[in-house]
Amino acid sequence: TVENWSGTKRVECEKVLTPESAEALERAVRSGKHRKLRPCGSALSPNGVAFEERGMLSMALLDEVLEVDAEKKLLRVQAGARVREVVEALRPHGLTLQNYASIREQQMGGFTQVGAHGTGARIPPVDETVVEMKLVTPARGTLTLSATSEPELFKLAKCGIGALGAVTELTIKCVDAHKLVENTWTATPGEIEKNHEKWLREYQHIRYMWIPHTETVVVVASNPLKPGEREPWIRSGMSEKKRVEPLVRLLKEVAPDVNPENMGFGQLRDELLKVNPLDFEHVKRVNAAEAEFWKRSTGTRVDWSDQILGFDCGGQQHVLEVAFPAGELESTPPASDAPLRADLRFMRDLRRLIVENQIPAHAPIEQRWTSGSSSPMSPSAGSPNSLHSWVGIIMYLPTTVEAEREAITNAFTEYGYKEFDALGDKYELRTHWAKIEVPEDIRRLDKTRTKLREHYPVKEFNAARKYLDPYGVFTNGIIASLF
Repeated sequence: TVENWSGTKRVECEKVLTPESAEALERAVRSGKHRKLRPCGSALSPNGVAFEERGMLSMALLDEVLEVDAEKKLLRVQAGARVREVVEALRPHGLTLQNYASIREQQMGGFTQVGAHGTGARIPPVDETVVEMKLVTPARGTLTLSATSEPELFKLAKCGIGALGAVTELTIKCVDAHKLVENTWTATPGEIEKNHEKWLREYQHIRYMWIPHTETVVVVASNPLKPGEREPWIRSGMSEKKRVEPLVRLLKEVAPDVNPENMGFGQLRDELLKVNPLDFEHVKRVNAAEAEFWKRSTGTRVDWSDQILGFDCGGQQHVLEVAFPAGELESTPPASDAPLRADLRFMRDLRRLIVENQIPAHAPIEQRWTSGSSSPMSPSAGSPNSLHSWVGIIMYLPTTVEAEREAITNAFTEYGYKEFDALGDKYELRTHWAKIEVPEDIRRLDKTRTKLREHYPVKEFNAARKYLDPYGVFTNGIIASLF
């Protein structure tokens, strides 16, 4: 049995192959032209996009860092190497990856194939940092793809969702290792709207965590520490005990039998939600306590970029993340009376939708940004100057009781449907490949397919699949249903 990180997807797989070398992988693909071998990385994806019950290909043993060229700032690595290990291999060379997603347990292959991203208005998703890749295919053998070797196929395969072949090796463009100065503060939605254009340009990395049913938005922003610059004084408003006080107080009221001693923020939130995770009024109270926690958590810290940009996502959860275009980022901010960008108009609409439908929306709703990717299958495909916003809604699964988990799952599915029904067309929403689900309702599935054809070169993608993998060795239920 293979299970994803959140325990929301599992598969009873007939066979999991774990090749110890690229040659062994090539042999497995060559000899298994008519059986399933879906490539699987760290199995972190919320939607189980790598899962296939008839056969999977674990990349875990293809995990070597093959070469670091410090002069050219290039890393050559096998696809099964974990992001965390790659960072440590780069450190002695004074290099690091350009950006990081929240979790650093991803394997490099999965990290790039689903178009993972961090945040930064001028920083693209990680697939854009791939400059060369080796792809093992059933019909065409092992291909080396780059901007000069089969460039169109390279663009498709960089963010290929594991459907064009098994990525065995990647060459990644790196950047100089650097420290970041991170500031965390809270703002109201009005303050966000007033300062957004300035902050997008002022900070290399910025994300907003909107707390539903409150007027609190957490802003986490960072910039590189300049060479020779003294590290600022590390400040944090209060001790951890004082910061979690609002959650402890509420927990003692609603669950007096639970001992909050030694519980951190995430565990306290889980215990609070466990009391009644789908009750609108209860979730509002939990979110209000969380907002108070963040108001007490303002401060500054300094660390290496990989330490700053990775963050704790909380406990087991359902998450649905969408990307959508938000115009271009001109160097000069627009006039103060200019209309809001699509990113903040979307948040206005989403927050209104949550209130009007009395959705027990858990916190936070996380909003991040990237520039465009040259991969046409990326949810943020676009020019380097284009700006794309990524917004993730969430519901935690703080219980092990199956009936309760199922109720949360159903409520979250409805939450996502409401978001797409109201805002999908208006904002051209595209779901993150690791979070897209196949709707059970045939009408919703038809609409999903129609939208995919509008947003992506599906015809070319399917032609590439047929050319490289005519028997669908690397196709699973999600890929077959959507394409």
